[in-house]
Amino acid sequence: MIDPATVKLRDRLVEAVVPHIPFDGWGEAALRAAARDIGIDEARARRLFPRLGLDLVTHFSDQADRRMEALLGENDLQAMRLRDRVALAVRLRLESLNPHREAVRLAFGVMTLPPHGLDGLRCLYRTVDAIWFAIGDRSTDVSFYTKRLLLAGVYLSTVLCWVGDESEGLEETWAFLARRIDDVMRLQKTRGRIERAMGEMPSPFMLLRLIVREGRAGRRGPRGASV
Repeated sequence: MIDPATVKLRDRLVEAVVPHIPFDGWGEAALRAAARDIGIDEARARRLFPRLGLDLVTHFSDQADRRMEALLGENDLQAMRLRDRVALAVRLRLESLNPHREAVRLAFGVMTLPPHGLDGLRCLYRTVDAIWFAIGDRSTDVSFYTKRLLLAGVYLSTVLCWVGDESEGLEETWAFLARRIDDVMRLQKTRGRIERAMGEMPSPFMLLRLIVREGRAGRRGPRGASV
């Protein structure tokens, strides 16, 4: 368990790192610049993120999860339908990241490197788990896993749409998100397929394959247009 003071210091560093990402990428140059900006010894900053880009992106994602949870807590979720709670959670997380879309795009480059695949999967899992828990899901049966797998597909495909969305008010992203949630609510065969797969002992690679499959399925808009 990381002590709160260390988490707070990492938060400060990542917040200082983000403005440097479009120019320096998720790596040592950005971390060193951020340490200088907030007056932290560069060697100490390096010890806090020993894997550089991978650790920086992981903490950046964790910060976004915590920010989303706090924003959700300001809403009366009990008065909302389940699908609306899910949509709100995804929207709040992306809106909080909107000033940093280039940093998010470059974070994909870090997490899709072959050695980082499982770390990327863990980040995605933590995000969808945080969403379900924050909106009140307390399931413990197999639906615990299927809900997270289905939401992972929705979330990942929506992020891919959002990164390149230039529409006013991100209207294309929110319409895309609504369609994806409609798909998940309507297509019970998707849930059944995943639950059957979950009847086996799942490996991380099987889970990743299912997440990617659902994410790819959602990247097409109406009439099969690519997003």
